[in-house]
Amino acid sequence: MTTDTAASATGQSVQNLGLHEKASLLSGRDFWSTTPVSGVASIVMVDGPHGVRRQEGTADNLGFHASIPSTCFPPGTALGSSWDPELVDEVGRALGREARALSVNVLLGPAINIKRSPLCGRNFEYLSEDPLVTGILGAAYIRGVQSQGVGTSVKHFAANNQETDRMRVSSDVDERTLREIYFPAFERVVRDSDPATVMCSYNRINGTYASENRWLLTDVLRTEWGFRGAVVSDWGAVSNRTAALEAGLDLEMPGTAGATVTEVISAVEDGTLDARFIDASAARIAALQRRTALDDGPAVFDAGEHHALGRRAAAASIVLLRNENNTLPLRQGTTVAVLGEFAEKPRYQGGGSSHVNATRVDVPLQELRSALGEDRVLYAPGYGPEGDTANAAVLRTEATDLARDADVSIVFVGLDEKEESEGFDRTHLDLPKDHVALIHAVAAVSARTVVVLSNGGVVTLEPWHDDVDAIVEGWALGQAGGGAIADILTGRTNPSGRLAETIPFRLNDTASFVNFPGEAGHVRYGEGVLVGYRYHETVNVPARYAFGHGLSYTTFSYSGLTALTVGDDKASVQVTITNTGERAGADVIQIYVGAPERPVRTPVRELRAFRKVTLEPGESRTLTLDLDRRAFAYYDVTDHRWAVTPGQYSIELGRSSHDIAARTTISIHGDAGRPSPLSLTSTVEEWFTHPIVGPLLIEGITASLTEEQRHAAEGMQDGLKMAYSMPMNQFAKFPGVSIPLESLHQLIEASKEPSFQ
Repeated sequence: MTTDTAASATGQSVQNLGLHEKASLLSGRDFWSTTPVSGVASIVMVDGPHGVRRQEGTADNLGFHASIPSTCFPPGTALGSSWDPELVDEVGRALGREARALSVNVLLGPAINIKRSPLCGRNFEYLSEDPLVTGILGAAYIRGVQSQGVGTSVKHFAANNQETDRMRVSSDVDERTLREIYFPAFERVVRDSDPATVMCSYNRINGTYASENRWLLTDVLRTEWGFRGAVVSDWGAVSNRTAALEAGLDLEMPGTAGATVTEVISAVEDGTLDARFIDASAARIAALQRRTALDDGPAVFDAGEHHALGRRAAAASIVLLRNENNTLPLRQGTTVAVLGEFAEKPRYQGGGSSHVNATRVDVPLQELRSALGEDRVLYAPGYGPEGDTANAAVLRTEATDLARDADVSIVFVGLDEKEESEGFDRTHLDLPKDHVALIHAVAAVSARTVVVLSNGGVVTLEPWHDDVDAIVEGWALGQAGGGAIADILTGRTNPSGRLAETIPFRLNDTASFVNFPGEAGHVRYGEGVLVGYRYHETVNVPARYAFGHGLSYTTFSYSGLTALTVGDDKASVQVTITNTGERAGADVIQIYVGAPERPVRTPVRELRAFRKVTLEPGESRTLTLDLDRRAFAYYDVTDHRWAVTPGQYSIELGRSSHDIAARTTISIHGDAGRPSPLSLTSTVEEWFTHPIVGPLLIEGITASLTEEQRHAAEGMQDGLKMAYSMPMNQFAKFPGVSIPLESLHQLIEASKEPSFQ
C-alpha cells in the first residue's frame, strides 16, 4: 500500500472516531509509545540516531537508565567524515533491522542540524557544518532505515544548534540564512527520502517556539516542500498544545497523563480550536501507524555482522590529518609504545538520549597487539581520570620511559564522554591538561610520535601540533572503533575520511564566536550564511585544517576538469581522477562553486557536489557530477524566491575548501531579463534602474516638462542619486516630485509582467 493510499484509508477510518479518541491519538501513552485507539495500534518510538536505545522498565530521554543491548554504530560526527552515502545507507539498513528486532516502529534519527559552533555539546550526533553533506548523508540514512519498514524522525527542526538554554532560547536568524544554511538538509531529505516523521526542536525561532510556528511546520515543511508524514515534538517541547496543533504539530511526546488531551477537547468544545486541526493530525498519526506496522513480525539480526559493519564504517570515517615522513602506516616488526588510558578504556560515543548499550566494545590496545604481536606493543596509561593530579607525574614518567625505547609512540588522547553530551555545551576547545602534558613529554623523547584523537566535536591541536609526526582524528567511532583505529594505523585499511567540519587554530577564529551561545534568552546568528569554511575562506581567516581535508596512504591526481551548461541554469562537471600511488584507496571529489558579484554578501566558494570513489593503484576513472539551478542560486528575501545572478561562475575542484586543485569557469544566464517586481517601499534607485519601469517612470515625469525644464532635470542627475536610498512612497510625496499614487500602482503591476519574471 502506498503512503497516499494508506493516508486515505486511515483518514477514512479516523472519521469514525470520537473527539476523545482523536485527541488521544495526538499525545503519547507513556514515554516511548503513542496511545492506541479503535483501529489504530500504538507506535513505539525510541532513540537513535546511531543505535537502537530500547528501554524496558524505567524510561528516560537523557541516557540515565539502561537500555537493551544493540549495536553502537559510529555517531554522526564520524559518519559525516566518511562522505559516503552508500555506506550510510548500509548502516541505516542495519539500524532498521535492529529496530524491527526490538519491536520499534520509529527510530528517532537522523540528527541533521548544522554545526554552527564547535562548542555545541551535541555535535557528536550531527553530520557536518555544510548543508549539502548533511542532506545527502541524511537522506541515505533515511532510505536505509525505512527500507526495513521502520520509520525515521528527522531532527531537530529547526535552527537548533546549541544546548545552552535549549528549551527556550530564541534563535534569531534571518530568512536567507535559514534558507541557505539551516533548511537545505531538511528540505533535501523531505524531497528525496520521504521520512515518516519530522521532529520539531525545543527552541524558539525569531521569538516563536518551533512547536507553535505555523510558517515553519505548515507553510514551509508541508506546503513548499511537500512533506506528507507526521510532525512529532521533541520530548517535552510543547509549550501550548492548542497553538502547536494549529501550527501543524501532530504528536506531542511524551504523554502527559491525559492533561493535554483534556485541554484539546475543551478548546474544540468552546470553539477556540477548529476541529479540522484534530482531524488532520489524527489522520496523519493513523497513517504513520499503518506505514510502520510490523505486520510480518520482528526481524532478526546478526550482531557479529553488524559489529563488522560498524568497524568498516568507523575506518572509513577516520581522518588522517598529518603524516610527516610516512610515519604511518606502522610496519611489521616495529616496536610500538601505546600510551594513554583511552587506548584501554576507549571513548566511543556521547552522553544523553543517543547513549547506546553496546553489544561489545573493541579495545584499541588489544586490537593493536593482535595486529602487531603482543611482544611488539608496550603500554602505559599516561594519565588517569580527569582531575586526578596526584598520580599524573608518575603516570607520565612511566609513559615517557616506554616512549624513549620504542620505534613509534602512539598517544591516545581526547575528551571524556562526560565532557560532550546532550544538555550542555563546551566552553573551550582544549584537550585535558594531562593529555596535552603527555603529548609534550612523549614527543620530546620519542623517535616518532603519533597522536590518536577520540572526541565528538573538534578540539584545538595547539600548541603541540608541530611537535608530533602524525595525527589521526578518531572521533567517537562507535563500539567497533578500536578495531577500526588499528586497521588504519597498521595500513590494513587506507584512510579515506575527509573533514566534514573545519578545525580552527583558535575558538576566536570561528564565525559564531561573538554570538555563541547568546544572552538574555536570545542567540543572534550574526554571521549569517558565513558558517564554517564559508567564513574562513571568505574572510581569509586561516584554519589549522580546512573542511574537506584528509590524507591517504596513496596519492591521487586530477585532470580534464570541464564544465558545460545543461538546460536552464544547470551544469555538468567532468573530471578524471587517477590513483598514482601503490595502494588501493578512496578519494572524495569535491566541487565548489564561486559566484560573480551579487547584490548580497556571498561566500567565496560553496560545496555544490561531491563523490567518493575507490581506485586500485594506477586506475583512472572519469566522473560526471551534475549541478542543478540551486547550485548557482541565493535566496532573495525581497521576492521570496531563489535567484540566480547572471555572469561567470567559477567551478573549482578542491582537495579541501582551501586547497583548490583545478578550476574552470562557465557562463550562467540566470535571471537576466527577469528583474524583481517593485513595491512602494522599493528604493528610488531600484525604481529608476528597473529595465521596464525605469524608462516608463522617466518618460512620465518628463512628458509634461518644457524644454528648459528638461535641460534643468538632466543637470540634476547627481542630486537625484542623493535620494537613491529613499523608499519611493516617501520620495513621491516630496515637493516638486508629486508622482500620483495611482501611477505608482500601475507601474508596480508593469514590473510584475510574466514575461519579465
